[in-house]
Amino acid sequence: MVVYRRFLNTDPPALADVWNESHTARGSFPLRTPAVLERWVFSKPYFDPESLIVAVDEHANNRVIGYGLCGFGPNAELSGLDYSHGVICLVAVRSGYTRQHIGSELVRRCEAYLINHGATTLRAGPVWPYCPYGFGLYGGTNCPGFLASDAAADPFFRSLGYQPAATTLVFQKKLDAPFSIPDPRFTQLRRRYETQVLRAAGVPTWWHECVWGMLDPVEFRMVDKLASGFLAARAIVWELEGYGWRWGFPSAGVLDIQVREDLRRQGLAKLLLSQILRFLQDQFFGICELHAASTDAALVGLCRSVGMEHVDTGTTYLKTVTPSPTVTTDPTPESSP
Repeated sequence: MVVYRRFLNTDPPALADVWNESHTARGSFPLRTPAVLERWVFSKPYFDPESLIVAVDEHANNRVIGYGLCGFGPNAELSGLDYSHGVICLVAVRSGYTRQHIGSELVRRCEAYLINHGATTLRAGPVWPYCPYGFGLYGGTNCPGFLASDAAADPFFRSLGYQPAATTLVFQKKLDAPFSIPDPRFTQLRRRYETQVLRAAGVPTWWHECVWGMLDPVEFRMVDKLASGFLAARAIVWELEGYGWRWGFPSAGVLDIQVREDLRRQGLAKLLLSQILRFLQDQFFGICELHAASTDAALVGLCRSVGMEHVDTGTTYLKTVTPSPTVTTDPTPESSP
């Protein structure tokens, strides 16, 4: 008999086992220690044990066989939670327990938790800014939703009434061989702008701190030599340590790349990204990854212009909230045959 209950403080080792058995595709961070869950999940200031629903097999010595994790997105100012935006962030079931409707029951209980706390929109697959959990554990450089490389995710969520809402393209460039990124604009741009590499400054909002706060990233800045360090472009880069274990190369991700609006379409972003790639290669990184919303033609074009390869696609799903009987997820175990 399968019992569903809230998270307990003794669960992390078992949850790590379920993670490593269930999340085996290219976009999952291999958990070598349960402490990684503390870093990216339990330490969040809004973590609620009730929002992490655990499935246990009573007939197998109360073995943890699955879990569902949900949370809420931020308000418009990124200064606090907006309980109207519910997000199902992660769902996993051990391979020996699939096709027993355990995953769908975990999702149903996550939905009940979110709706009972005020959610009017249900999202499956975290994507910025609706990403209370998942960053650092799943997806690579950023939260892209659920990846196409997890082949079961799309039919699973569609079967539960979720419909695709947005897609994110995952680009990578291998740095294990010499490469050239020619552009006739680079010569003039190098005369005027210089690139600085420094530790990234503090994050701009409370929500950035919650989601990215455990990072120790590097900031690349392109400044105007003729205007006393006038900032023209910038990018944040962080080491994708656990993903590198999965991909077989030390890896880094470009988390955010920005160019002043009045300086766009002049080649600055392409020059900055090319310099990041060369810096990473010099530091013996083998892969650089960057995510781009499929609707962001400029960023997609930038990735392709430096020779990045489209390796995966993430999708976030939405579902209309309909009134339903209240289902509680209190510490009292509930069972299903």
